[in-house]
Amino acid sequence: MTNAIQNFDAGALLFIQENLRIPLMDAFMVFITKLGDIGFIWITIGLVLLVPKKTRRRAFNILICLLSAYLINDLLIKELVARPRPYDTIGDLSILVKPLSSYSFPSGHSSSSFAAALALTLAFGRKGALSYIPAVLIAFSRCYVGVHYPSDVLGGALVGTLVTLATYKLLDRYIKSDLIPKKKT
Repeated sequence: MTNAIQNFDAGALLFIQENLRIPLMDAFMVFITKLGDIGFIWITIGLVLLVPKKTRRRAFNILICLLSAYLINDLLIKELVARPRPYDTIGDLSILVKPLSSYSFPSGHSSSSFAAALALTLAFGRKGALSYIPAVLIAFSRCYVGVHYPSDVLGGALVGTLVTLATYKLLDRYIKSDLIPKKKT
């Protein structure tokens, strides 16, 4: 089973490299992948949403989901699985960004992107669901630039989604009051 997944992953990455990469798309995908670096786009959205009082609670939830996804995905699962990066195992694969020192599975970019997209959807409904567009682009960009296998990206998306669902349940159960108490008049 593991060999079948590895063979599929390697074949998919080489297919992307040989059939989808073109200079204009390369520049776009490198830009998209950089938006996901350290959860930049998602943390920025969360911090901006902290400003208005009416979105503070939802912003807090989004940021807690991001932190939870990071802790579970990058500091726990990634270290336990210790999967090498694709460019370390696939000889013909070239990458479009600097090599990374962390392990490959699961993708942290995908985890944070899907954690934030679900948190934004839960917080803002249809408007929040639009965040799945950049989330999917960021996740795909990780394969496009050659630093993650497709199964890393799917695993990260699953981790981010499950962590957000669990985090929302815990927040709903244990943190019932608003962060900023309303003034009594």
